[in-house]
Amino acid sequence: MQSAGERRLTGAKAQHLAGSGEDATSQVRLDPGADGCAQAPGHLLDADNIPDGQTGTAEEELLAAERHAAPRDAFTCLHPSCQQLMALLIEDPPVPYAEISARLGIPVGSIGPTRRRCLDKLRRYPAIAALIDAEPAARG
Repeated sequence: MQSAGERRLTGAKAQHLAGSGEDATSQVRLDPGADGCAQAPGHLLDADNIPDGQTGTAEEELLAAERHAAPRDAFTCLHPSCQQLMALLIEDPPVPYAEISARLGIPVGSIGPTRRRCLDKLRRYPAIAALIDAEPAARG
């Protein structure tokens, strides 16, 4: 049985890591780093030893992950009535306002203004606001 810091590798990757083509399998022990994350001994990654092409990609992936997480986090902070309304408004195919009105028990004429208030709350959520503020700087 493997511990949390061990991985069983097979095939070409194991041969490469083991340095020998004779053994098709190998165990690699990963030592926990100072932050508790597993690291291969002697292979500490930082900005100095990551190839430039991968550094940009890693940064782009991190920014993309933040851009995807921010709306989900903001949505969970909305009042349940806003969550329900927003969920119905983004349904595919679109849900008619008359049906939204019936489901949520609000007048059809209130859907638009309530949607605007919910979107305003989303825009004020700190992570969303930071992304909105950063967007003009990235363009200019």
